[in-house]
Amino acid sequence: MAASDSQRAETRHDSDVSLPASKKNADQQSKEASDAEPEDVEKGEKPPTNPWADPKSFPDGGAKAWLTVAGASACLFVSFGWVNCVGIFQEYYQSHQLKSYTPSDIAWIPALQIFFMLFGGTFVGKIFDNYGARYLLLTGTFFHVFGLMMTSISTKYYQLLLSQAICSPIGASMVFYPAFTCASTWFFEKRGAALGLVVAGSSLGGVIFPIMIIHLLPEVGFGWTLRICAFLILALLLFANLTVRSRIPPTKRPFSVLAFFRPLKVPSFSLLTAAVFFFYWGMFIPFTFIVVEAQSHGMSLRLANYLVPILNAASIIGRTVPNVIADKVGRFNVMIVMSGFTTILILAMWQPATGNAALIVFAALFGIASGAGIGLTPALCAQVSPIQEIGVRTGTVFSIAAIAALTGSPIGGQIIGDSHGSYRYAIVFGGVSCAIGTALFIITRISHAGVKMTKI
Repeated sequence: MAASDSQRAETRHDSDVSLPASKKNADQQSKEASDAEPEDVEKGEKPPTNPWADPKSFPDGGAKAWLTVAGASACLFVSFGWVNCVGIFQEYYQSHQLKSYTPSDIAWIPALQIFFMLFGGTFVGKIFDNYGARYLLLTGTFFHVFGLMMTSISTKYYQLLLSQAICSPIGASMVFYPAFTCASTWFFEKRGAALGLVVAGSSLGGVIFPIMIIHLLPEVGFGWTLRICAFLILALLLFANLTVRSRIPPTKRPFSVLAFFRPLKVPSFSLLTAAVFFFYWGMFIPFTFIVVEAQSHGMSLRLANYLVPILNAASIIGRTVPNVIADKVGRFNVMIVMSGFTTILILAMWQPATGNAALIVFAALFGIASGAGIGLTPALCAQVSPIQEIGVRTGTVFSIAAIAALTGSPIGGQIIGDSHGSYRYAIVFGGVSCAIGTALFIITRISHAGVKMTKI
């Protein structure tokens, strides 16, 4: 009987805003749900049943669903997968066209790149909810490819900022969010596994792009390296434009700034947003500085550059296997474990590591741990959101996380500069930030379902 009650609670949880863990907190969970529903609830009117939110309406498979997953994976390949190359560009710019600039100055390029890709969710999520994915994918394809083509002919700091750090990631944002949201609409029981396959595209891109860049730069130069990458991105996005579809038709609603802040009134959602902020704040430190930090310990440039594809190859495991496990034992439960593991790796392994072997092992293990954190974020957003608001809520979470991405790497670069080139305190900053994020994930879980050991 207890198992039956638990199963019914999980079904209610995925299709609504919250999952009551017991009768004791049922009233509060009911209040959270009412706060999160559209405006007709606020007026005291009971909203009509949404047939799209019925768990039985999700196909959880089929040709259209899996083609959407494939196209969405291609979107992640060219967006987050491209951003995963930031470590290589940080090193390249420090030793080539921007060698007269400080590491903190150069770190603004990858930081702004990540910021604009994530922060775009504020607007992209709302546009998706109102108009669907089609125009977003087409516009994003143009801006992403155009930005990289302009980067290929850039030689000045401001030119790289405008093309690589602003134009390209704005386009990437327009393909990044629809990919997640469209895939979420096709799956209920298998949502974690499906989104894990989508996010795995970013890991694959993070493996292929760095290796391409490492081999192309000395052969064809900076300009043609960027153009070849841009042509590959164009081909994959053409495939995505043909395959990515949402199961749910768009519903036009008036644009309101309050639409982005209203979900933050729900305690479980606001706590989740804070947890993601701190976790991402620390997580991007290794992504940005792992190559130059390894070189400071005597690792050759060629081997150090391969740390990025090693990290991203390992994150394929981190962005798929934990998501499958999360469908069985609970997404919050797995997120807490993997974010805690990320914290331990940064503070207890990367910080004291000096030899090549230790740094390579760290890169692989960090890829698995951080990959799970990235892969589970959209699933957690969907879990605490009504289905008709998944787009805007996912955008809200990632937009606030974008502030962490914008400030984390430059803060790390400034700490390195103030420490006379030592990476120790920047690593500590990253580890402590992830630790705070882990603590907030635990608090979110307790707020959402209590302390009872159950699937959540």
